[in-house]
Amino acid sequence: MISTLLGLYWWVLLLHVIFSWVPRPPEPLMPFVIGVRKLVEPVAAPIRRVLPPLQIGGVGLDLSILVLFFGLIILQGVFASMGL
Repeated sequence: MISTLLGLYWWVLLLHVIFSWVPRPPEPLMPFVIGVRKLVEPVAAPIRRVLPPLQIGGVGLDLSILVLFFGLIILQGVFASMGL
């Protein structure tokens, strides 16, 4: 059960990454985009305070999302091995 929820959150993170590439999403998608941000930002913000974005030229790479991806994969494996 927990492993499944973590898998679903992985997809939410992926949507967050995709939406971050779109400068202005279409208006009908905005409630969905805002909902995804509300699910990701409370988890990513504390990581971002400890691990600020990596500056590559004039672009900042948000490493907090990568940390979340790896953390979710690890937690999902742990909970799956426990049968949860």
